[in-house]
Amino acid sequence: MLAAAFAGFLGWRFVRETKHARRLLELAESPEADWAQVLPAARFLDEQAANRMLQAVDLWHAQQMSGSFSARSSDRDDMAAWVHEVKTPLTAMKLLIDADRSSPAVRRLESEWLRVHLLVDRRLYMSRLPSLEADCVMERTELRRLAAREVRDLAAWCVEKNIAVEFAGEDAEVRTDLKWCRFVLRQLLTNAVKYSPDGGLITLNIVSLPNGAAALTVRDEGPGIAPHDLPRIFDKGFTGGNGRLQNAATGLGLYLARTVADKIGLALEVRSKPDAGTSASLNFPAANPLQTLRGETAPKETIPSETDLSETVPGETVPSERPPLRGQPESG
Repeated sequence: MLAAAFAGFLGWRFVRETKHARRLLELAESPEADWAQVLPAARFLDEQAANRMLQAVDLWHAQQMSGSFSARSSDRDDMAAWVHEVKTPLTAMKLLIDADRSSPAVRRLESEWLRVHLLVDRRLYMSRLPSLEADCVMERTELRRLAAREVRDLAAWCVEKNIAVEFAGEDAEVRTDLKWCRFVLRQLLTNAVKYSPDGGLITLNIVSLPNGAAALTVRDEGPGIAPHDLPRIFDKGFTGGNGRLQNAATGLGLYLARTVADKIGLALEVRSKPDAGTSASLNFPAANPLQTLRGETAPKETIPSETDLSETVPGETVPSERPPLRGQPESG
């Protein structure tokens, strides 16, 4: 009888004295955001010490995270300020280039200016990437005109390599964030121009689906991508075999394109075979999920008229200083 009572007492003490530890184990398996505020009540000195230690660790971690966030925020602000400072002389250089396009040396200089401008512009967008959601505005736009504006900006580089740009398919109207969508397309076109051979052709094909979705595919005649590299092309910093041969690849273009596309509700796919070129498709859903979440009904975006784009997309007849653009409607 006495032994049974003693055994019951020991069992009661065991349950009572391990209750705190069992509750901590439960929290460890399913941690909550405010776990430090829901620690189990401490009845014994060792439990009180454990709770105080855990609360001190939580406070220290919060202070470290706050300091790290402040440092990253300061770095982003410094980088954005630096980019804006660099853009001032770049703008002045562009004005000087535009004033003397007849000179072959100046035209060659323009292509180098364009590369610097693209790198600086990409760095600015990288600094804004963490706050993309706050900067996102859904607008209606026509894919062909959107793409034509980006091709126009790359004209000097296309002319340097004698690359022609061809539009195919029927135009489509989509709803997306205009600024960030242009950034994604710029990365795809930059890659296409970079890896295209001299005298090559880049095709921009637009497909409209019956359900209201659309796709824009950028196809080049470059060396293609090896099968073992394809799964990693969206990894940050991955350059692959072609990137090492180019010696100018950063491994950021496709990573940033996929990251931004995901954030603005687009799907980016890349298909490629060695020696058969590369196709990068940007898929626009019928209803953008970001707009659905926000409940937005944005007005149609105002785009320059055909006449405004005629200097770079005039159909089959183009000035010598612009890249050939095909499949574009006649102006006027």
